[in-house]
Order: sequence, then structure tokens, then C-alpha cells
Amino acid sequence: MTTDLLTLFDADEATMRGLVAEALAGADDGELFIEHAQAEALTFDNGRLKGGSFNTEQGFGLRAVAGEAVGFAHAGDLSVAALKRAADAVGAVTRGYSGSYAAAPQGTNKKFYGDQNPIGQPSFEEKVKLLQDIDAYLRGKNDKVRQVTASVAASWQVVDILRADGHRVRDIRPMTRINISVMVGEGDRQESGSYGSGGRIGFGDFIAEGSWQYGADEALRQALVNLEAIDAPAGTMDVVLGSGWPGVMLHEAVGHGLEGDFNRKKTSAFSGLLGQMVAAPGVTVVDDGTIDNRRGSITIDDEGTPSGYNVLIENGKLVGYMQDRQNARLMGMAPTGNGRRQGYAHVPMPRMTNTYMLGGDKTPEEIIASVKKGIYAVSFGGGQVDITSGKFVFGCTEAYLIENGKVGAPIKGAMLIGNGPDAMKRVSMIGNDMKLDTGIGNCGKGGQWVPVGVGQPHLRMDQVTVGGTQT
Repeated sequence: MTTDLLTLFDADEATMRGLVAEALAGADDGELFIEHAQAEALTFDNGRLKGGSFNTEQGFGLRAVAGEAVGFAHAGDLSVAALKRAADAVGAVTRGYSGSYAAAPQGTNKKFYGDQNPIGQPSFEEKVKLLQDIDAYLRGKNDKVRQVTASVAASWQVVDILRADGHRVRDIRPMTRINISVMVGEGDRQESGSYGSGGRIGFGDFIAEGSWQYGADEALRQALVNLEAIDAPAGTMDVVLGSGWPGVMLHEAVGHGLEGDFNRKKTSAFSGLLGQMVAAPGVTVVDDGTIDNRRGSITIDDEGTPSGYNVLIENGKLVGYMQDRQNARLMGMAPTGNGRRQGYAHVPMPRMTNTYMLGGDKTPEEIIASVKKGIYAVSFGGGQVDITSGKFVFGCTEAYLIENGKVGAPIKGAMLIGNGPDAMKRVSMIGNDMKLDTGIGNCGKGGQWVPVGVGQPHLRMDQVTVGGTQT
């Protein structure tokens, strides 16, 4: 498979450049985005291979930007005829409009992941054996295990971006992931635990016995903890959030509200607050797409802008938004490398990469010891957020009571309820153990899904509303 996707069209490069320049004449911005993608997944459930898939797709998206308007067309046919039809469609947005085509993104010599295609390496048989080994290991570990589900997935994406000014960039993006879920039971009661990891790496780390055994042990540990859990109390209380994956609450309740399009349209709870205190002193939040091999890392975004380390909240003050090219231009700001799209059939929009809070100066033990009565939320499951109001609800998949500064009984059914900007002002202690998640994040917005990373240190939040199941 060639990685020079322009050669897949039935015309030479000079012709293609001319067609794109003609199609985008009069536009403020836009590009031809070409993609070739492969994806593979295997699922092992209850002692047998339950599912497997392999998909290949390719196509292009042509976009013309005129002010706030966007003309977009896409096709799975890499041909000049299809490109000309797309050009006719997107041309509607520039008829009668005379824009000044924006300068091309800056170049970059950096790359934050390798080019190796993880699909087919290792073999199908080796991947199935890995899943079998996980299943057998967990069933032999504890007689309370009732169900084991394990899966591996890999993808390989090649993108080629050509602008009307002739600027062209290419990128190759690998991705792998492993997930383990365990159901344990005692009598009529059943509870589950899970663990996942991944990144822009090959499968070598997962095949290593020590790596997958750690993940299996963690899934089993969480399930056994939940089997002993008591009903969660309800009320307003102090909450300690664990490090790593609990940063998903920061991602949802705060991160989306700092994306440029919501702020340009004034539909975010953070609209118009640049330069103001929106969080407690000491709270610094960044979006960083430049971390080697991380799930959310990108060398360039899907408009060709290099990814960056972007500070959003600094010591409690709102100092920046995440921007694609269109919203940045309309807001008089610079693009930040956050113009992302799910694939060739989608338009780019401001999206997060790896979003996390920087560490502070407290140990996790100090933070827990400071709470007389509250809960310790170690891991989250699903949640809901309203971008405009900032209101959120998050369910805990592993949580404990805190009583007199000590971690007590595990609890089930705990829900954290609040408002993003308000919650950030309730942060009273910040741990020195900032950690990123294990590489499992997917983010949805506008019907599109992209891989992301989250992270944070241990945090104490004062007087948070907790929904519980205790009667």
C-alpha cells in the first residue's frame, strides 16, 4: 500500500494541484483531505472467539470555507471525475464571494509515533492465543469469576492533505488497544470490573505476559471490590478524585467548553471569560497533542497544523481556547492544532487531543487524610454534560467512603453532580501525582468520534453534590 495517496487518483500531481486550486478559488480556506484506513478487531467472550472484523476504506473530502460558511463534499471514489463533482458542490459557497486564502500552516519536523502498521503483526493466531490466555488466567485466578470478555483492536490511518496554495502534508497514524472485562458473582449478586490500555504503538507490549496480566489483575480486583460494595450515600460532601482516568470528568465538564466553536458562537459556559478566574488558584489545564505514542497525540491535525502544547487555564485563569483554522480566524486568534475529523467524510472542528490538569504539591495520602467524611472516586464510567450550562452527571465505577481521613468501605451507585466552572472552583487540594489514563479514551462531538487522552493528579473538591442509592 502506497502512502502517497495522491497517486491513487487517475491524474498526475500537477493536474490534481490545478483542480484543487480551481475548486477553492475565492475561498478563505479549505483543502483536499485524502484518507486510507484499515481497522481490525477480535473479541473473545466466555471461552470462545465471539467476533472478528477487518475493514478497509478510502476516500476524499473537499472543503471550501467562506466566512462562517463551509462547502463540503466527499466520495469513496478516488477519481478526477468524483473530484470535479465535489468541486461543483462546494463551489456554491464561494459564488459571489471573494475571500483571501489563508496562509498555509507552518511545517514540522517532529513525529510523535511510529509508522509501523500494527494490523497483521503479530499474526491472527497469536492474537487469538493472547485472548485465550487472558480468559484462562482469570478463570484460574478466582472461583468467583463467571464471565470474561477480552478484545484487541488495531487501526492504521494514512492521510494526505493538499491545499489550494500547493502546500501538502502527509501523516501515518497507527493505533492499538486491548480491553478486559470480568464478571464475578456470589449467590445472586454479580458485579463487574474492567481495564483497558492502548496508544499509537504496536502490539508487542500487550503480548508480553507481564503487561496483560497486570490488566487482567486490575479488572478482577475492581470486580471483587464492587462485589463487596455497599450502597452509596447521597448528599453534599467533600470528594477526592483519583489520578489518571478520572480526568475524563475534566475532559467532559471543562474541556468541551474550551473548544473554539462553542465560544465563538457563545454557547459555552466559558464564553467571554478569557482573562478571568474560572477555577481555583493552582488549577492549570492543558491540551497537549505532542506526547510520544499517546492515544490522543497527533503530529498534525486534520487541516495540516502541527499539534501543540496549549495552556487553557493557568493558575485558575482562562488563557486560551482550542482552535481549528476557521474558528481561529473568525475569533482573531491563532490555530492551535486542534482541527480534527473522524475521517474523510467529515469536516474538521475544534477537538481535544490529550487534556489534563497539571500536578500540585500534595501527596494523595495528605489529600485523603484531610477529609473527615466524604467519598473517594477512583474510576468513572459514563457521564452526561450540557456544554451551554456546564452541568454534568458522572457515575463512579469504583469508589469508597472516606471516614476520619481513612479510606473505608467500597460503595456502588455513586453519582457526581455539578457544574463544570463551579466544580473547578471547588478544587482545594491538588496532588503531586499527575497521571494520564491508560489509553482508552474516545470522544464524541457532532456525530464524530476521535481518540483522546485524559489525565489529572489526585484532587480534593469541597462540598460536591453526590447522588447515591442508600435508602
